[in-house]
Amino acid sequence: MFSFLLFLAALLASLFMAWTIGAGSAGSTPFAPAVGARAMSVLRASFVVGICIFLGAVFQGANVSEAVGRELIGGVSLSTTAAALALLIAASLVTVGIFTGYPIATAFTVTGAVIGVGLAAGGVPNWPKYLEIGVMWTFTPIVGGAIAYGIARALREELMSEARIIAILGGVVGAILANIEFAVLGGTGEGATIATAVARASPVPSVLVTVLLGGLGWAVVARWVGSDLVGGEQRFTLVMGAIVAFSAGGSQVGLAVGPLIPLLDGMVPLLAILVGGGAGLLIGAWTGAPRMIKAVSQDYAQLGPRRALAALIPSFGIAQIAILFGVPVSFNQIIVSGVTGAGAAYASGGISRAKIGYTLLAWAGSFVAAVGIAFGAFSGVQFLV
Repeated sequence: MFSFLLFLAALLASLFMAWTIGAGSAGSTPFAPAVGARAMSVLRASFVVGICIFLGAVFQGANVSEAVGRELIGGVSLSTTAAALALLIAASLVTVGIFTGYPIATAFTVTGAVIGVGLAAGGVPNWPKYLEIGVMWTFTPIVGGAIAYGIARALREELMSEARIIAILGGVVGAILANIEFAVLGGTGEGATIATAVARASPVPSVLVTVLLGGLGWAVVARWVGSDLVGGEQRFTLVMGAIVAFSAGGSQVGLAVGPLIPLLDGMVPLLAILVGGGAGLLIGAWTGAPRMIKAVSQDYAQLGPRRALAALIPSFGIAQIAILFGVPVSFNQIIVSGVTGAGAAYASGGISRAKIGYTLLAWAGSFVAAVGIAFGAFSGVQFLV
């Protein structure tokens, strides 16, 4: 009976974590630039992003979920008590961020909490994985901000026509889409890219598929901006918001359900776990995301369509790299870096340096706090039991 109650606590903690992620980083940040660009209302953005992150969780969530559940600590497997504590502590820290208006990095809190309970349980650090995660966390704001700045600056300087630059960006997005993994395109237990799947089923090489999809993206966006530049940019912004939200689901669902995987191994298919986690993200986006959408879209920079695109395109690329390598990464960090980089290209970017400074402290503090609290809490439980 006691074991069942512990398992129920872990399950409820996972759902709570999924809700907080949907209400926070995954649910708010993908469409925040689009809202800042006045391409969509806050409430409509919350509805659409919920659908997109659910689909991303189901079709791209396996890699990060496995990493969070099995690769952060060596030598031990998370117990029911450890999983429940890790999820509750991480979700509580994220909830504090939601209600204070500062985006706490979800990946930092979940990763730190899992590491904390794992070390307290006698596990050993997985240093190669930590190095991989550390590199991703360190260079995400640098690379994402720099690319966003470069795109925004190119659009501002008008070295070529704005419509032509936007169309080229559409081609880049199409080429990236050809090379991201989808679970449904691979064999059992593995994913495959569109380019790889087409190459396997036909004589068309994967490189040519990439070129064709890139060309299709260029042609579609060129048609949009050719007939109506501002309207085309807003339409492209909405499409990018949906794509980034899909990527957010693929990355962030693992933070909610990853700790449950060792507990459910052999009993529940991974797809069913991802569907449950995706449903939690969806509900969180529908019920809790509007507050954070407003915070990111208005407090960090006053965005137009061009700067919104400059923020979203590198965010999409970085998110897909993290999914490919199974690295838990925060969408708050990705999107805020892109928004800041895009805003920095304009003298009137409206960037709040104080807000950014507090956010950086929140990111670092949340990881340290999660490790310490989780280690102390699980050590205390072990002592009492």
